[in-house]
Parts: sequence; structure tokens; C-alpha cells
Amino acid sequence: MKNTRKTVISLAFLLAGIAAGALPGQSQTASPPAKAVCKFSDGKTVTIDYASPRMRGRKIFGDLVPYGEVWRAGANAATTFVTNTALLVGGKNVPAGSYTLFTLPTQTKWMLIISKKTGEWGIPYPGEQFDLDRMEMKISKLPSAIENFTISFDQNGASCVLKLDWETTRASIEIAEKK
Repeated sequence: MKNTRKTVISLAFLLAGIAAGALPGQSQTASPPAKAVCKFSDGKTVTIDYASPRMRGRKIFGDLVPYGEVWRAGANAATTFVTNTALLVGGKNVPAGSYTLFTLPTQTKWMLIISKKTGEWGIPYPGEQFDLDRMEMKISKLPSAIENFTISFDQNGASCVLKLDWETTRASIEIAEKK
């Protein structure tokens, strides 16, 4: 009876340990969910929800993310772009609404693609027929490598600069509330 009880208790601890290791925590998830928010002075917002993949020793741009091919700007489910106000993104009109973000990176320039199709997985790209518009992004070199793909906003009064940072690349574009 004693041996059976010890075996059952030992087995319970073993199973609990396996179960705890199997549950994905934030640090264990390869591409955890992330969010970026731009809040304008009148309280209107732009919210981006995405999954943040990790470099994990891989070459990113030109390899994992091939040049000249549309990229989902993150991992897992499609990257969402939701605004409750009309915007100018890179000088182009974007009405209030829900969209999906993609990019088209090349070695010399990037295009931000705002797609009207929503609710899909991150790949495949649904096609140009669903594009609301494409805007050229500014490209710059980061001083050191960024392990986690990050989307963020720099607030600048009545506008925000949208930044996509990964590896040693930053792609950015200005977003302003349309008045």
C-alpha cells in the first residue's frame, strides 16, 4: 500500500511537471501576441495587433523574409490595423475601419500594404484586389540587432510614426489624423 501511494504521488508530480512545461508561457511562445497603439490628442486611436516572432539566430531579411515577396508583418494570424478615425498614412487616405497589414520588403525600399480583407490567417496574402492602398516606407539601419520583431509608434503631436523593427532594419511611415 505504501509503495502504491508513493508511486501515485510520484506519478502525479511527474504529470504535473510535464503539464506545466507543455503550457506555453510568454517566454516559451515562439511568436507571442503584441500590440501597438497610437493615441491622438482627441482620444481617437490606431491599434495594431500582431504576433512578434524571434530571430533565434536566423538571417531575417533576404532569407526568412524574402525580398520582393509580400510579408505578413509578424507571425501566426494576420496583423490587424484598426482605426476609429480617418487617417493619412504616408499622405494617402485611409478611412476609419478594420484592415490587415502586409509589407513588401526589397533591399532598397519597403511598401506598406493596407488590405481591406480581414479575419484571415497571416498567409497567404489575399491579393492586390483587396488592397486599400500601398505606401512607401522609409528604411533605416538600426545600430544593433533587434531579436524580437516589434511594431511601435512614436507620438509626435498630431501624428505618429509607425515603426517596424527587426534584425538591423527599421521600416517607418508617418500616420496623421485626417482633419
